[in-house]
Amino acid sequence: MKTAVVTGASRGVGKGVAVALGAAGYRVFVTGRSTGDKVTFPTLGGTVEQTAAAVDQAGGHGVPVVCDHTEDDQTRDLFERVRAEAGGLDVLVNNVWGGYAAYHEDRFQDMEGPFWEQPLQVWDDMFTAGVRAHYTATALAAPLLRPGGLVATISFFPGSYPRDTDQVSYGVAKAADDRMARLMAAHLKPREVSVVSLYPGLVRTEGVLRSGDFFDLSNSESPEFIGRAILALAADPAGAAIRSGQALVVAELAAEYGFTDTDGTRPTSVRAEYEP
Repeated sequence: MKTAVVTGASRGVGKGVAVALGAAGYRVFVTGRSTGDKVTFPTLGGTVEQTAAAVDQAGGHGVPVVCDHTEDDQTRDLFERVRAEAGGLDVLVNNVWGGYAAYHEDRFQDMEGPFWEQPLQVWDDMFTAGVRAHYTATALAAPLLRPGGLVATISFFPGSYPRDTDQVSYGVAKAADDRMARLMAAHLKPREVSVVSLYPGLVRTEGVLRSGDFFDLSNSESPEFIGRAILALAADPAGAAIRSGQALVVAELAAEYGFTDTDGTRPTSVRAEYEP
Protein backbone atom coordinates (compact mmCIF):
# COMPACT_ATOMS: atom_id res chain seq x y z
CA MET A 1 0.00 0.00 0.00
CA LYS A 2 1.40 3.38 -0.98
CA THR A 3 1.58 6.01 1.72
CA ALA A 4 0.85 9.73 1.64
CA VAL A 5 0.86 12.58 4.13
CA VAL A 6 -1.57 15.45 3.51
CA THR A 7 -1.07 18.40 5.83
CA GLY A 8 -3.95 20.66 6.74
CA ALA A 9 -6.55 18.06 5.83
CA SER A 10 -9.40 18.70 8.26
CA ARG A 11 -11.35 20.32 5.44
CA GLY A 12 -11.04 22.04 2.07
CA VAL A 13 -8.40 21.17 -0.48
CA GLY A 14 -6.52 18.98 1.98
CA LYS A 15 -9.56 16.84 2.67
CA GLY A 16 -10.34 16.54 -1.03
CA VAL A 17 -6.79 15.49 -1.84
CA ALA A 18 -6.81 12.92 0.96
CA VAL A 19 -10.09 11.41 -0.26
CA ALA A 20 -8.81 11.23 -3.85
CA LEU A 21 -5.68 9.44 -2.68
CA GLY A 22 -7.82 7.11 -0.60
CA ALA A 23 -9.90 6.25 -3.66
CA ALA A 24 -6.65 5.10 -5.29
CA GLY A 25 -5.93 2.80 -2.36
CA TYR A 26 -3.41 4.91 -0.45
CA ARG A 27 -2.77 4.89 3.25
CA VAL A 28 -3.17 8.60 4.03
CA PHE A 29 -1.94 10.33 7.16
CA VAL A 30 -4.22 13.36 7.44
CA THR A 31 -3.10 16.17 9.71
CA GLY A 32 -4.69 19.23 11.23
CA ARG A 33 -5.49 20.91 14.53
CA SER A 34 -9.23 20.19 14.45
CA THR A 35 -10.24 17.11 16.41
CA GLY A 36 -13.39 15.89 18.12
CA ASP A 37 -15.26 18.88 19.49
CA LYS A 38 -12.18 21.13 19.16
CA VAL A 39 -12.73 22.54 15.69
CA THR A 40 -10.34 25.33 14.76
CA PHE A 41 -12.89 27.23 12.67
CA PRO A 42 -16.42 26.27 13.82
CA THR A 43 -18.05 28.15 10.95
CA LEU A 44 -16.42 25.68 8.54
CA GLY A 45 -16.35 22.47 10.56
CA GLY A 46 -14.27 19.42 9.81
CA THR A 47 -11.81 17.33 11.83
CA VAL A 48 -8.94 15.00 11.04
CA GLU A 49 -11.06 12.08 12.24
CA GLN A 50 -13.83 12.93 9.78
CA THR A 51 -11.35 13.19 6.93
CA ALA A 52 -9.74 9.87 7.86
CA ALA A 53 -13.17 8.24 7.87
CA ALA A 54 -13.85 9.69 4.41
CA VAL A 55 -10.55 8.24 3.18
CA ASP A 56 -11.63 4.83 4.51
CA GLN A 57 -15.01 5.15 2.81
CA ALA A 58 -13.30 6.00 -0.47
CA GLY A 59 -11.35 2.74 -0.33
CA GLY A 60 -8.08 3.72 1.32
CA HIS A 61 -6.81 3.76 4.88
CA GLY A 62 -7.07 7.06 6.70
CA VAL A 63 -4.85 7.82 9.68
CA PRO A 64 -5.88 10.94 11.64
CA VAL A 65 -3.01 12.84 13.26
CA VAL A 66 -3.65 15.93 15.35
CA CYS A 67 -0.74 18.22 14.47
CA ASP A 68 -0.08 21.93 14.68
CA HIS A 69 2.48 22.47 11.92
CA THR A 70 3.75 25.64 13.54
CA GLU A 71 5.15 23.38 16.29
CA ASP A 72 8.26 21.60 15.01
CA ASP A 73 8.14 18.84 17.63
CA GLN A 74 4.61 17.90 16.59
CA THR A 75 5.64 17.80 12.94
CA ARG A 76 8.68 15.72 13.82
CA ASP A 77 6.49 13.28 15.77
CA LEU A 78 4.21 12.97 12.75
CA PHE A 79 6.99 11.76 10.49
CA GLU A 80 8.41 9.46 13.16
CA ARG A 81 4.98 7.86 13.26
CA VAL A 82 4.98 7.54 9.45
CA ARG A 83 8.38 5.85 9.66
CA ALA A 84 7.20 3.46 12.36
CA GLU A 85 3.87 2.53 10.77
CA ALA A 86 4.61 2.71 7.04
CA GLY A 87 8.39 2.44 6.75
CA GLY A 88 8.54 5.16 4.13
CA LEU A 89 6.59 7.74 2.18
CA ASP A 90 5.46 8.03 -1.44
CA VAL A 91 3.62 11.36 -1.53
CA LEU A 92 3.78 14.48 0.61
CA VAL A 93 1.17 17.17 0.04
CA ASN A 94 1.97 20.51 1.65
CA ASN A 95 -1.49 21.98 1.98
CA VAL A 96 -1.54 23.43 5.50
CA TRP A 97 -2.26 27.15 5.25
CA GLY A 98 -3.02 29.60 8.01
CA GLY A 99 -3.25 32.58 5.69
CA TYR A 100 -7.04 32.62 5.57
CA ALA A 101 -7.56 32.68 9.34
CA ALA A 102 -8.91 36.24 9.20
CA TYR A 103 -11.54 35.24 6.63
CA HIS A 104 -12.59 32.17 8.60
CA GLU A 105 -12.92 34.24 11.77
CA ASP A 106 -14.88 36.99 9.99
CA ARG A 107 -12.06 39.51 10.44
CA PHE A 108 -12.44 40.62 6.84
CA GLN A 109 -11.12 44.11 7.52
CA ASP A 110 -7.71 42.62 8.36
CA MET A 111 -7.33 41.49 4.75
CA GLU A 112 -8.44 44.76 3.16
CA GLY A 113 -6.56 47.88 2.15
CA PRO A 114 -2.85 48.47 1.49
CA PHE A 115 -0.30 46.34 3.32
CA TRP A 116 0.62 49.05 5.85
CA GLU A 117 -2.96 49.16 7.08
CA GLN A 118 -3.14 45.40 7.65
CA PRO A 119 -2.12 43.78 10.94
CA LEU A 120 1.39 42.34 10.83
CA GLN A 121 -0.21 39.06 11.91
CA VAL A 122 -1.44 38.63 8.33
CA TRP A 123 2.16 38.09 7.21
CA ASP A 124 2.85 35.70 10.07
CA ASP A 125 -0.27 33.65 9.33
CA MET A 126 0.86 33.13 5.75
CA PHE A 127 4.50 32.43 6.47
CA THR A 128 4.58 30.64 9.83
CA ALA A 129 1.51 28.49 9.18
CA GLY A 130 2.21 28.40 5.44
CA VAL A 131 5.64 28.68 3.87
CA ARG A 132 7.64 27.67 6.95
CA ALA A 133 5.27 24.79 7.68
CA HIS A 134 5.80 23.55 4.10
CA TYR A 135 9.57 23.82 4.46
CA THR A 136 9.58 22.00 7.80
CA ALA A 137 7.34 19.16 6.63
CA THR A 138 9.42 18.60 3.50
CA ALA A 139 12.70 18.68 5.41
CA LEU A 140 11.44 16.10 7.89
CA ALA A 141 9.82 13.97 5.20
CA ALA A 142 12.81 13.91 2.85
CA PRO A 143 14.61 10.97 4.51
CA LEU A 144 11.42 8.91 4.24
CA LEU A 145 10.59 9.62 0.60
CA ARG A 146 11.02 6.59 -1.62
CA PRO A 147 12.50 6.74 -5.15
CA GLY A 148 9.75 7.88 -7.50
CA GLY A 149 8.19 9.87 -4.68
CA LEU A 150 6.41 13.18 -5.06
CA VAL A 151 6.18 16.38 -3.03
CA ALA A 152 3.34 18.70 -4.05
CA THR A 153 2.79 22.11 -2.46
CA ILE A 154 -0.50 23.89 -3.00
CA SER A 155 0.27 27.36 -4.34
CA PHE A 156 -1.48 29.84 -6.63
CA PHE A 157 -0.95 32.10 -9.63
CA PRO A 158 0.30 35.24 -7.82
CA GLY A 159 3.46 33.28 -7.12
CA SER A 160 4.43 33.46 -10.80
CA TYR A 161 2.14 36.19 -12.11
CA PRO A 162 1.92 38.96 -9.51
CA ARG A 163 -0.63 41.67 -10.16
CA ASP A 164 -0.62 45.18 -8.73
CA THR A 165 -3.87 44.39 -6.92
CA ASP A 166 -2.51 41.29 -5.17
CA GLN A 167 -2.13 41.32 -1.44
CA VAL A 168 1.58 41.74 -0.65
CA SER A 169 1.93 39.01 1.97
CA TYR A 170 -0.10 36.55 -0.11
CA GLY A 171 1.83 37.11 -3.32
CA VAL A 172 5.20 36.89 -1.58
CA ALA A 173 4.19 33.69 0.24
CA LYS A 174 3.12 31.99 -2.97
CA ALA A 175 6.29 33.14 -4.75
CA ALA A 176 8.30 31.69 -1.85
CA ASP A 177 6.49 28.35 -2.13
CA ASP A 178 7.20 28.23 -5.87
CA ARG A 179 10.88 29.06 -5.51
CA MET A 180 11.17 26.58 -2.66
CA ALA A 181 9.77 23.84 -4.89
CA ARG A 182 12.29 24.69 -7.60
CA LEU A 183 15.27 24.55 -5.26
CA MET A 184 14.09 21.49 -3.37
CA ALA A 185 13.61 19.71 -6.68
CA ALA A 186 17.31 20.13 -7.43
CA HIS A 187 18.31 18.83 -4.00
CA LEU A 188 15.98 15.83 -4.19
CA LYS A 189 16.73 14.87 -7.81
CA PRO A 190 19.55 12.46 -6.82
CA ARG A 191 17.02 10.70 -4.57
CA GLU A 192 14.63 10.37 -7.55
CA VAL A 193 11.98 12.47 -5.81
CA SER A 194 10.04 15.11 -7.73
CA VAL A 195 8.83 18.39 -6.26
CA VAL A 196 6.15 20.63 -7.77
CA SER A 197 3.86 23.44 -6.75
CA LEU A 198 0.27 23.24 -7.92
CA TYR A 199 -2.10 26.00 -9.00
CA PRO A 200 -5.78 25.12 -8.62
CA GLY A 201 -8.47 27.39 -9.93
CA LEU A 202 -11.41 28.48 -7.80
CA VAL A 203 -12.04 25.53 -5.48
CA ARG A 204 -15.38 24.78 -3.87
CA THR A 205 -14.04 24.60 -0.32
CA GLU A 206 -16.22 25.18 2.70
CA GLY A 207 -14.92 28.73 2.92
CA VAL A 208 -15.70 29.52 -0.71
CA LEU A 209 -19.16 27.98 -0.51
CA ARG A 210 -19.82 29.95 2.66
CA SER A 211 -19.27 33.11 0.58
CA GLY A 212 -20.74 31.66 -2.59
CA ASP A 213 -22.69 34.82 -3.41
CA PHE A 214 -19.38 36.57 -4.10
CA PHE A 215 -18.00 33.96 -6.51
CA ASP A 216 -18.83 32.73 -10.00
CA LEU A 217 -18.66 28.97 -9.50
CA SER A 218 -19.34 28.06 -13.13
CA ASN A 219 -15.71 27.06 -13.79
CA SER A 220 -14.85 26.03 -10.25
CA GLU A 221 -13.16 22.84 -9.09
CA SER A 222 -13.95 20.31 -6.39
CA PRO A 223 -11.26 19.74 -3.75
CA GLU A 224 -10.89 16.18 -5.08
CA PHE A 225 -9.88 17.54 -8.50
CA ILE A 226 -6.54 18.69 -7.08
CA GLY A 227 -6.08 15.23 -5.61
CA ARG A 228 -6.58 13.67 -9.03
CA ALA A 229 -3.81 15.87 -10.40
CA ILE A 230 -1.48 14.65 -7.67
CA LEU A 231 -2.44 11.05 -8.40
CA ALA A 232 -1.69 11.52 -12.11
CA LEU A 233 1.79 12.83 -11.32
CA ALA A 234 2.46 10.17 -8.67
CA ALA A 235 1.50 7.44 -11.15
CA ASP A 236 3.90 8.87 -13.75
CA PRO A 237 7.30 9.27 -12.04
CA ALA A 238 9.04 9.93 -15.36
CA GLY A 239 6.57 12.68 -16.24
CA ALA A 240 6.79 14.11 -12.74
CA ALA A 241 10.58 14.16 -12.98
CA ILE A 242 10.40 16.17 -16.21
CA ARG A 243 8.09 18.68 -14.50
CA SER A 244 9.98 18.71 -11.20
CA GLY A 245 10.67 22.20 -9.93
CA GLN A 246 7.81 23.73 -11.90
CA ALA A 247 4.56 25.41 -10.94
CA LEU A 248 1.81 23.38 -12.61
CA VAL A 249 -1.81 24.30 -13.26
CA VAL A 250 -4.26 21.61 -12.13
CA ALA A 251 -6.71 22.22 -15.00
CA GLU A 252 -3.88 21.94 -17.53
CA LEU A 253 -2.72 18.67 -16.00
CA ALA A 254 -6.28 17.39 -16.35
CA ALA A 255 -6.19 18.12 -20.08
CA GLU A 256 -2.79 16.46 -20.45
CA TYR A 257 -3.54 13.35 -18.39
CA GLY A 258 -7.21 13.03 -19.30
CA PHE A 259 -8.79 13.05 -15.86
CA THR A 260 -12.00 14.88 -15.00
CA ASP A 261 -13.56 16.39 -11.92
CA THR A 262 -15.90 14.40 -9.70
CA ASP A 263 -18.93 15.44 -11.76
CA GLY A 264 -17.33 14.33 -15.04
CA THR A 265 -16.54 17.85 -16.23
CA ARG A 266 -13.10 19.29 -16.87
CA PRO A 267 -12.65 22.86 -15.57
CA THR A 268 -10.54 25.06 -17.80
CA SER A 269 -7.36 26.88 -16.82
CA VAL A 270 -7.64 30.44 -15.54
CA ARG A 271 -4.01 31.20 -16.39
CA ALA A 272 -5.08 33.90 -18.85
CA GLU A 273 -6.59 35.89 -15.98
CA TYR A 274 -3.15 36.21 -14.40
CA GLU A 275 -0.61 36.28 -17.21
CA PRO A 276 0.34 39.81 -18.32
